[in-house]
Amino acid sequence: MSKVVLQAKNREKKGSAESRRMRRSGRIPAVLYGRSGKSISIDLEAVDFIKNTKGISESTIVKVEVDGKSYDAFVKDTQRNIIDGNILHIDFYEVESGIVLRAKVSIILHGNPIGVREGGMLENPVHEIEVECLPKDLPERIELDIAGLKANQSIHVRDIPLADGVKLISNPDQVVALVKFAKAEVVAPVAEEAAAASATGAAAGAAPAAGAASAGDKKAAPAAGDKK
Repeated sequence: MSKVVLQAKNREKKGSAESRRMRRSGRIPAVLYGRSGKSISIDLEAVDFIKNTKGISESTIVKVEVDGKSYDAFVKDTQRNIIDGNILHIDFYEVESGIVLRAKVSIILHGNPIGVREGGMLENPVHEIEVECLPKDLPERIELDIAGLKANQSIHVRDIPLADGVKLISNPDQVVALVKFAKAEVVAPVAEEAAAASATGAAAGAAPAAGAASAGDKKAAPAAGDKK
C-alpha cells in the first residue's frame, strides 16, 4: 500500500472560537507532535482527510505535508462529535526515518476454523501486539488465516510470523485465537425430580397420620374399661 499523503497548513490562530470557524469552513484543526517534544498547530481539509485515511490502522505511517515541509507520522487520536460523528480534532505523532520505534499492530483473523464448524467456539482474547522496528519495516496490520484451527487448538503470539527487522515486544505466551468446546451442563430429568419430591412428601405425610391414630387408641383404651 502506497503511503497516504495529507496536505496541511500552519495554523496561526488558535482557540475554540477559531476552531469552530475552521470546522464550519470544512477544515479540521490538528496538532503534529514531534519526537523532540515540540509541536506545531496545523489544519487539514476534512474531505481530503476522510477520503485518504479510510481503512488505515493505528500503525499506518502517513505523510503530512505542511507548507512545503514533509513529516512522517501516525494518526494517534481522532476526536469526534458524539452526536453527528464529525471529526473535531486530530493528533499526529511524528516518526523519524532510521530511528527505531515501538508501535501496536492490529491482528486481523480470516477464515472459519474447522473446530467451529464441528461445534466449537472461537475465542480471540488478543487483538493487537506491540513490536519494535524501523519505520520502514512497520506492518500496517497482521493477517492470520485460522481456517485450519481445530477443536482445542490455539495460536499464540509467538506463532505470528514477523518480517525481518521486526522485534516482538508483547508476551509471546498470550493466546491470539482458540477453539474450544463448551462444557455440557448436567441437568436432572424433571420427571425424576418430581417423583422424588412426591415420594418424600408422601412419607412425611404418612408418619404424622400413624402417630395420630396411635394417640387416639391410647385415649380410647381407658374409656373401654369404664363401668356403666
